[in-house]
Amino acid sequence: MDLGLSNKRALVTGASRGLGKAVAAALRAEGAAVAICARDAARIEAAAKEIGAVGFAADLSAPGGAGAALRHATGKLGGIDILVVNTGGPPAGTFDVVSDDAWRRAFEGLWISSVQLIRGCLPGMRERRFGRILIVTSISAREALANLTISNALRPGLHGLINALSREVAADGITVNALMPGYTLTERIREIGADVDAIAKEIPAGRVGRPEEFAALAAFLASEQAGYICGQAIAVDGGYLRSI
Repeated sequence: MDLGLSNKRALVTGASRGLGKAVAAALRAEGAAVAICARDAARIEAAAKEIGAVGFAADLSAPGGAGAALRHATGKLGGIDILVVNTGGPPAGTFDVVSDDAWRRAFEGLWISSVQLIRGCLPGMRERRFGRILIVTSISAREALANLTISNALRPGLHGLINALSREVAADGITVNALMPGYTLTERIREIGADVDAIAKEIPAGRVGRPEEFAALAAFLASEQAGYICGQAIAVDGGYLRSI
């Protein structure tokens, strides 16, 4: 299937590794021009070289970070038709160990950066009457996961933002959707100390996911064919979620 992305321009954040990198690679494979960013300059440069993207370092949680990233990406690509907001997971921890400062940093990183990136992209998307906005959240936005208090609390609100915004921009040819990764074999799953073998036994598919499987959905949602899918939160989790 030709996804119609050969003339599109995409910005993927948090793309030096893991899910963000996989999404950027999938969009490039479909012919899109792609800019990627992350905080680690060396790692983002290596990732960009590997997948054939424009790479630059950016800290989206810092004041002015989102605006600077948008200016850089727009300057290199000429515009942004596809925005993939992948902020990465906030620190693990139970409520008792999460400090006020950790809550504030997570809000800046997850929430404010997402709002600023979307706000910066919308005018151009409206003018061209085409846009795809994807926010990577987590299955924790629907069912709380142990030891991930911050993610459990903040990510569901992003789904409310996505659904509300989708109603405001759908008539402009812009879709807004959330992708909820389940347990996927990335660096993140190791960082939170997850027992992959034990988790696999709880997943109906009998295994954890591969980043490429998640990226395939992102590429489709960014396509011309996905123009009638809007305001949704879609899990890529091997059937792990039990809620309807």
